[in-house]
Amino acid sequence: MSFRLPGIPDPVMSTGQALNESYPASPLSVPRAREAVVRFARESGATEEQLEAIRLAASEAITNAVTHAYGEENPGAVHVTAACTPGELWLLIADDGRGLHARSNSPGLGMGLALIACVADYFAVMKRASGGTEIRMRFATGVGRPSRHSRMNGSLASLNAAA
Repeated sequence: MSFRLPGIPDPVMSTGQALNESYPASPLSVPRAREAVVRFARESGATEEQLEAIRLAASEAITNAVTHAYGEENPGAVHVTAACTPGELWLLIADDGRGLHARSNSPGLGMGLALIACVADYFAVMKRASGGTEIRMRFATGVGRPSRHSRMNGSLASLNAAA
């Protein structure tokens, strides 16, 4: 699976670097998929601060797909695509599930998408034409490339600190 956004150069063609993996929609897949994304981002030049944001956003998006996309009777896959353009990393997390809809019995705290919006430089939730949901994220990468979250007060580390 590859992606192309209007007005954005094709990341795969620009650098030749891409990650394209699918994982079972299982809680056991979340750390495997997250670490694959972080490894790709590190190899693509992301700084430690940028990796922190990418790790958090990837974890939240993958967890959302695992938790919400499929019912127990219909297991599916989570598709992870990452690609680089000069100075930025694009990350797409997709599923072939039920799509995004309001639920009164939703598991979790409902903070995942809000956290992603806070740490990504660009964020969108898309309905896939083939069914399911796709979360698109962009992060500034490389030394001297401030990302949106680095301009916020505090740090991402404080999100994980004990109260």
